[in-house]
Amino acid sequence: MKISTRGRYALRLMMDIALVGGDAPVRIKDIAGRQAISEKYLEQIVSVLNKAGLVRSSRGPQGGYRLTRAPEEYTAGEIISSIEGSLVPVACLETEENECPRHLACATLRLWEKLAAAIQSVLDEVTLADLIGWQKELEPKKK
Repeated sequence: MKISTRGRYALRLMMDIALVGGDAPVRIKDIAGRQAISEKYLEQIVSVLNKAGLVRSSRGPQGGYRLTRAPEEYTAGEIISSIEGSLVPVACLETEENECPRHLACATLRLWEKLAAAIQSVLDEVTLADLIGWQKELEPKKK
């Protein structure tokens, strides 16, 4: 499993909205400038996040995007999976019922299940608020 740029940029976009916006909408153009990401690419990503209900848009000259909930209420897993879909490391784990003809005799299946659970656990443990806190720790201290 590899998180694509879309998944990574979705996290950055959500962090930017939370850090800059507060209750005010944030324009994609401004996020693109701060994050050094193509505006068109961010528009594709924010469209998916909007459909998933993670952000909401407002139109007009003062329009833009804002979070639908507090940063503490989002997990990294929720944001990434809304963009990436399934985060399992092997195809046979993508369905509720394992349809692989070898699944009853596959010793490596247990490894893939443990890996999937570990990945999901970490992503579900980290909130958008945690990411924001980590970002603030990296910023130079103002005197």
